[in-house]
Amino acid sequence: MTALTRDDVIAVFGRLDDCAVTEIICTGASREELTEAAAWIANDEALLRTGRPRASGRVGQLVDILAATQENEESLLESGVR
Repeated sequence: MTALTRDDVIAVFGRLDDCAVTEIICTGASREELTEAAAWIANDEALLRTGRPRASGRVGQLVDILAATQENEESLLESGVR
């Protein structure tokens, strides 16, 4: 398993702040786990309806990091800060 790079993270999730990218890389997740986390972020309801258990382990960590990042960005947009 090769370590994730900044380019790997950006390729899957688009532009993220450096702290989020670093936090994602530090989880030790694989590219496959990164892709699975992207699927959960994109449409968790569909995955749950198919009977899949909630994301856990490193995938769960990635989902938590990305969800927090999205919430922070939405909060900044609502407050008019860019």
